[in-house]
Amino acid sequence: MSEQTLSDTAVEPAAEVKENSSYTAKPLTLMWWRFKKHKLALWSLGVIILLYLVAAFAGFLAPYDPFKHNRLHPFVPPQSIHLFSEDGTFQGPFVYGLKRQRDPETARLSFEEDTSKINRIRFFVEGDKYKFWGLVPTKLRLFGVEGRRNRIYILGTDKLGRDLFSRLVYGARVTLSVGLIGVFFSFVIGITLGSLAGLIGGTIDTVIQRMAELVRSIPTIPLWLGLAAALPVNWDPILVYLLITVILALIGWTNLARVVRGHFMTIRNQDFVLAARLSGATKTRIVTRHMLPSMTSYVIAAISLAIPEMILGETALSFLGLGLRPPVISWGVLLQDAQNLRSIALAPWLLIPGVAIVVTILAFNFLGDGLRDAADPYQK
Repeated sequence: MSEQTLSDTAVEPAAEVKENSSYTAKPLTLMWWRFKKHKLALWSLGVIILLYLVAAFAGFLAPYDPFKHNRLHPFVPPQSIHLFSEDGTFQGPFVYGLKRQRDPETARLSFEEDTSKINRIRFFVEGDKYKFWGLVPTKLRLFGVEGRRNRIYILGTDKLGRDLFSRLVYGARVTLSVGLIGVFFSFVIGITLGSLAGLIGGTIDTVIQRMAELVRSIPTIPLWLGLAAALPVNWDPILVYLLITVILALIGWTNLARVVRGHFMTIRNQDFVLAARLSGATKTRIVTRHMLPSMTSYVIAAISLAIPEMILGETALSFLGLGLRPPVISWGVLLQDAQNLRSIALAPWLLIPGVAIVVTILAFNFLGDGLRDAADPYQK
């Protein structure tokens, strides 16, 4: 037998095994195989994981306390990180010191690099005290500069001299968690109402569908504004945070409920559901053990597409002053400093939280598109 024939006979079993594995693989495994082909969705998944890691370790990554004011450094522009000094000598990562200047005509304070002063960047340094995950008191920070009075502002400062990078990192915790918690609440409401409408039907289905149509018929932004404006200003920020997520969930459950209802109406008369009924299984067991698992991939795709809507909702409400309010830090609250053209003209870096929001929304949308394609059983 020739070498070519031997190689062909070796390849054929491997291809046959791979083809057979696709027939015996679980739905989530097939979904993962299809998802891996979507490169943009894979990159977006990496970006989202990175963002949530930043949010989880915000205290360690932020060089300063996000609430700490510095009256000497208002509206400091972002500092550039250098490796070589002006004479070409390698110094390692460093930033130049700051030189204050005041315009004699407008009296506006400005800052420039003081090339005569080099502030070297050090890693794993002691900084402002904080509680890691709210439990362990520590002063360890990822990076900082030498000298107690020296500062590094890689994204600049706001009007009160607070480090924008530290505030952006801390704001990620609130903004990204609002998306997850809001989707969780809407997931519970949508799954419950959608499964009742699709499984039982009749009057219950009619009532739930009219409720969904009523919510969807009201313009989203005015509904947000009306519900958020009803929250008293003097309430505790944590309570306001929870109520904002509930408001977003009460508005965002309709899409998921319709998806669940349509799927349940499709499969409620299929053989595996009828077999479960004949075997004496309760409706709760049929729903939780047979019907819901069959649409796991669809639910995952729907959730990934719903999270950016929740994030945009919180950002819009906080930007307009009707959602989260200081001292709570979120990306929407940070954008309040960029509400007028004068602030943007003097300090365009205040729009950086908007860039973070755009990147996050795009990453979730690309991830949702990839999951939706992967969940499609007819997608190859």
